[in-house]
This record gives sequence, structure tokens and C-alpha cells, in this order.
Amino acid sequence: MIEIKEVKTSKQIKDFITFPTKLYKNCPYYVPQFYRDEKKLFTKNNIYRNVAKHKFFLAYKNNKLVGRIQGIIQLQYNEMHNEKRIRFGRFDCINDKEVSKALLDAVTNYGKSENMDTLCGPLNYTDADREGVLIDGFNELSTLFESYNYPYYLELLEDYGLEKEVDWLEFSLTKPKEIPDKLNRIIEKSFKVHKLHLAPLNISKRKYLKKYGLPAMNVLNEAYKDLYGVIPLNDQMKKQTLKQASLIIKKDFLPIILDENDKVVGFGLSMPSITKALVGTTGKLSNPKTLFKILKCLKKPDGAELLLIGLLPQYKRLGINSIFIYQMLDAFVSKKLNFYETNLNLETNTAVMSQWKRFDSRQHKKRRCLVKKI
Repeated sequence: MIEIKEVKTSKQIKDFITFPTKLYKNCPYYVPQFYRDEKKLFTKNNIYRNVAKHKFFLAYKNNKLVGRIQGIIQLQYNEMHNEKRIRFGRFDCINDKEVSKALLDAVTNYGKSENMDTLCGPLNYTDADREGVLIDGFNELSTLFESYNYPYYLELLEDYGLEKEVDWLEFSLTKPKEIPDKLNRIIEKSFKVHKLHLAPLNISKRKYLKKYGLPAMNVLNEAYKDLYGVIPLNDQMKKQTLKQASLIIKKDFLPIILDENDKVVGFGLSMPSITKALVGTTGKLSNPKTLFKILKCLKKPDGAELLLIGLLPQYKRLGINSIFIYQMLDAFVSKKLNFYETNLNLETNTAVMSQWKRFDSRQHKKRRCLVKKI
């Protein structure tokens, strides 16, 4: 017998957050999210509470916890696109079609009660959160900002009648045999013509983020506004995103482009990879052993995750973004990195993916978002 319960008690909150770490206990590719960040979703500190409605559900089979799911009505997105969609995210369950159906039914019924007509996912509050079901690359270590799932997930979702809406591709980048000299010349010429320069790094990280962090988030909103599933970040979201990232951001992994008036017009955000430190943990930074391993990875990273590259629209296609590619290439030598991971690239975004030809690249993962009328 399958029983679905809406998450309300403190024990249910803990069970919801920790269920994946138990499901993937012996999986060497699964990387948990930070426990404290997930717990905030159930409190007044949830920065999305004014732009979205949500419910969390747990599934039990014979009184044993066997799955979880979140239903999200992204009010901001629906208003922008004149749609009536409910998203499902944080979907994890055992390989059982009855369990997955019961979880998806819970979200579907919640959506219908709010007059929604379309179910889509896996998607969360924004594209800055984990999204998509992994459909290829099951023997690859997950990144910090993207999820891992077992191969049977796609079958469970398709069995429910969900169909592909969009795919994302991910790439592993390693050092090429040589770094082209002409790339540096392209950058110098473009910067000179358009009167641009890089933000100076001779200040503390705190001052660097305080001075350039929020303006960079404004560029992010403008640069990504037309991409799939994206909603603009409001001031509260921007501030909390910067606060959450401050532990793991290093300013030399965040080159920022300024115009002649010192206005931010572009940025490239990457971060040292800390995933190996999190494998096998619950994502709790209160654990001294976990925190020590993270700090060790930050001090001497083996690789890095490329999170975002953003340019104001008027600066695109001018060769300016080459500065980010050049700095990534240089990092293989100066920071002794072994790899970069790109995170998500929309399958239709050929302009972005063409940049990886400068590296020894391998398309190693694929994720999918699915949709169904309800």
C-alpha cells in the first residue's frame, strides 16, 4: 500500500532532506546539496516564498519511506509567459512505478486544485537550482549544482505520460595541447575598441563581492532572460545567492568586465570543484570532517565547475567573452587544474557549445525536462 503525506512536521522535514542520502548511500557519483540550504526552504528564509507556491510530499510503502517530491507553482514564470504550469522537483524514489505515480499524482492534484493545466519537470524555483533528470552519464561524478539520479528515473517519468520538452548537455573540458596566441590578441583588440577592462583583484574577496556582486547579478538577469525556465532574480534572491556562494567563490575564479565608467557589463563565474569532498556525506557543514575536506579542496582544487558566463546583449558577438575562455585555459597551468565541468548547456545553444572546441572536450552528460497536460 502506498501512502502519500504532505510534509508538515520537523521530522518529516528532516526525512525529506535526508532521503536522497539514504537512497544513494552506496553510490559513488551522488553529491548531496548543503543541508542548511535545503532546510531554509521550509522556513520564512525561503527567498522564493513571494514568487512561488509550493508543497512537499513523502511516499511510504508498508510504512517505509520510499520517495519524495516537491510541487512548485512558479507564479512569476507563469505570469511572464501567460501559462498555468506546476513544476515538480526534488523527485527521488525507489524503482517502483506505483510509488512514482503516487508522488506525481500528488503534485498533479495540487496543480489542479490551483487551476494549473500543465505538469513539467524536474524543475525547481529557478534555473539556478538543480534541474532536469539525468538520462546519460550515470558513471560520472555529479557537480555541486546539478543532481544525480539512477537510470530508472526516466522510465518512471515516461510511464506517467511525461514527454521530452528540452534537453541539456554537459561537457568535461581538459587542457588542450596548446593555447592559441591569437586568442589573447583578439581579447586585447576587443577590449581596446570597446574601452573595457577587468575589475582589479587587489582588494579583499568581501569588498570584491560587495562592489561587483549585485551588478553582476543584474547582468545575469539581462543575459539569461530568454532562456528556458528562467525567471529574473529579485534583490532578495541576489543577496542570498551571493551570501550562499561566498564560502566557495574565489575572486580569481570570478573575472568581471567593466566599461570605461566601471560599470559591470559581463562576468564569468566558476568555482573550485568540491564534489569529491561531499561524496558519502549528508551535506552538513556542521560536520568538522566534511568542512575540513571542503576547505582542502578549495585551497588546492583538482578541477573547477563553470557556472555562468554573462554579458549584456550589446556586448555579445564582439569577441569579448574570449576573456573567460582564455582565463579558463590559463587556469590549467597557473592553478594546475585537471578539468572544468560546464554544467548545463541547452541543446539548442550552439553558440555557447562552440566555445568548448578550444579545449579537449567530452560531452559526458545529458539531462531532460519533461512535460504533460493535466
